Amino acid sequence: MIKNIIFDFGDIFINLDKQAPLLEMAKFGFTELTPELDTIFKEYEMGLMESDEFIDQLQAIFNNASREQIKDAWNSIILDFPEERLEFIEKLKNDNKYRLFLLSNTNDLHIDKVKESMGLERFNRFKNCFEVFYLSQQMKMRKPNANIYEKVLADNSLIAAETFFIDDTKENTDSASKLGIKCWNLQVGKQDVLETISHL
Repeated sequence: MIKNIIFDFGDIFINLDKQAPLLEMAKFGFTELTPELDTIFKEYEMGLMESDEFIDQLQAIFNNASREQIKDAWNSIILDFPEERLEFIEKLKNDNKYRLFLLSNTNDLHIDKVKESMGLERFNRFKNCFEVFYLSQQMKMRKPNANIYEKVLADNSLIAAETFFIDDTKENTDSASKLGIKCWNLQVGKQDVLETISHL
């Protein structure tokens, strides 16, 4: 019996355009995701560098881009947060049937952009729906590494078999399912978080 639900954030609640940063960065020289760039992105997401250092490192690679251009390109991934999804999670919280958690691979620049895009009042309404609001940058770990799921389970005394995890990235749900967590790899554009209860 499912007692706990762990939700991803991007493309589950807030819509993303995952290609936008690459297209925007192409304007100042990006051609492909090199191992160096991949490391910088992941280290930033894991809180191993501050936002200023992250922008500095990208500026060292794309030296014809301003700090603002880099920041805007990075944040172009963030789109809208549909009101019906906010109402859905608020209703789920008010029903008080499940313990609710958020677990997101994200970073300070994106969260700041989300707050700006949603407005602080809506963002706080959303955040208050969860018992714990886990962000990879604060945890110093990221999905799909097993340790991030193990920490959420251990910190909250959750039993894996009683826990349901929703994420749009198959690599993340595959990793969590190996720990005995029941998972739903949501297909963006074909499915919606509003259908959660029917997948439990």
